Amino acid sequence: MFDNKKVAFYTLGCKLNFSETSTIGRQLVNIGFTKTEFENKADLYVINTCSVTENANRECRRIIRKAKKNSPEAFIVVTGCFAQLKPKEISDIEGVDMVLGANEKFNLPKLLTDLKTLETTQVHGCEINDLDYFSSYSLTDRTRSFMKIQDGCDYPCTYCTIPLARGKSRCDSIENIIKNANDIADKGIKEIVITGVNIGEFKDKNDNRNFSDLVKELDKVEQIERYRISSIEPNLISDEVIELVRKSEKFMPHFHIPMQSGSDIVLGKMKRRYQTKLYRNKIEKIVSEVKDVCIGADVIVGFPGETIEEFDKTINFIKDLPLSYLHVFTYSERENTPAIDMDGVVSKSDRADRSKQLRILSNKLQRSFYEKYLDTEHTALFEQENKEGYLFGFTDNYIKIKIPFQSAIRRTKKQVNLTAIDDDGIMKAELL
Repeated sequence: MFDNKKVAFYTLGCKLNFSETSTIGRQLVNIGFTKTEFENKADLYVINTCSVTENANRECRRIIRKAKKNSPEAFIVVTGCFAQLKPKEISDIEGVDMVLGANEKFNLPKLLTDLKTLETTQVHGCEINDLDYFSSYSLTDRTRSFMKIQDGCDYPCTYCTIPLARGKSRCDSIENIIKNANDIADKGIKEIVITGVNIGEFKDKNDNRNFSDLVKELDKVEQIERYRISSIEPNLISDEVIELVRKSEKFMPHFHIPMQSGSDIVLGKMKRRYQTKLYRNKIEKIVSEVKDVCIGADVIVGFPGETIEEFDKTINFIKDLPLSYLHVFTYSERENTPAIDMDGVVSKSDRADRSKQLRILSNKLQRSFYEKYLDTEHTALFEQENKEGYLFGFTDNYIKIKIPFQSAIRRTKKQVNLTAIDDDGIMKAELL
């Protein structure tokens, strides 16, 4: 029915969304569709949305308009977190034919009867407490795959819409995760990024084995050469997990650990499950145990109650920690979150200024981290594409490198010497 029909995808937001988009893509290919780039003319466009910030919502609308401009007669489907939270709002956007909530996104092949654009938008959704768990992982021409192990979140962070969009925490089984890892390996992919909303809360849905148990089992999958643990809460990084990463040849010395603020007052307002003392202790333990480790952090600026004094505490806290880079997020008011009604609102201009300060600090942290490893040898896994005459890759400890393009070493792991930091901030390397 859909033979010779083209489908294009656009994904907003997190690694979890990318894993789910890829899974939906494979489902549609199985019923006859051929994938094409989003910029191309297509018969079907699938837009997987994010709703973490207001900017993500605006971007969704822009992408819908772009899809309609690319192909005015195309059938447009919108899914993801924004679709779960605001189905009516999306259905009112001109050009949208179908809106799929969190449970329905993987039912798209069954819901597509034809590709005739509709006068009335179809909306398929369910209550947030009725969500199931759907396994997903990404398969692309890249060197790594994003593999979902967990979905949803039980944490009460006052700024966050994720529990409203993805529901309560629920997990895959270790058995199925290992099966997925082997499937990924069979496609020639060398690296897996373990992802989810709150992966530190992982509990096998069949027998309650925890994240440490999962790490042990993944380490045994022979064909996968590398794993990276995506964002994991500081209060959920056990000593056992740190020790497993330290000893493993496959789990890379790289952690991404959300901080959100260096002020205990602000962390309390956010209802984070830790204070700065725990965060500091965890970072210092990891650095002392794991050789050459790279540690990134998320930071939110401009949260209600973040006075200039509390912001300065965050700046000083970060400067006093062995962090390698930051992901900076400007606080954005979200409906139905406790933070929207809090006092001490920070002006938009102050939020922008603080965000700029932290991005500058992040660049300095990364530069300092890179400089520490100049003229040292590391193992790097190279990507696929030729970009302006260069082949790019990442070292074990997440230093982005480039060498003059060589077709023969695409998607391979090689020993390199790190020689210089280029003007673009990327490390130049030489093959050994």
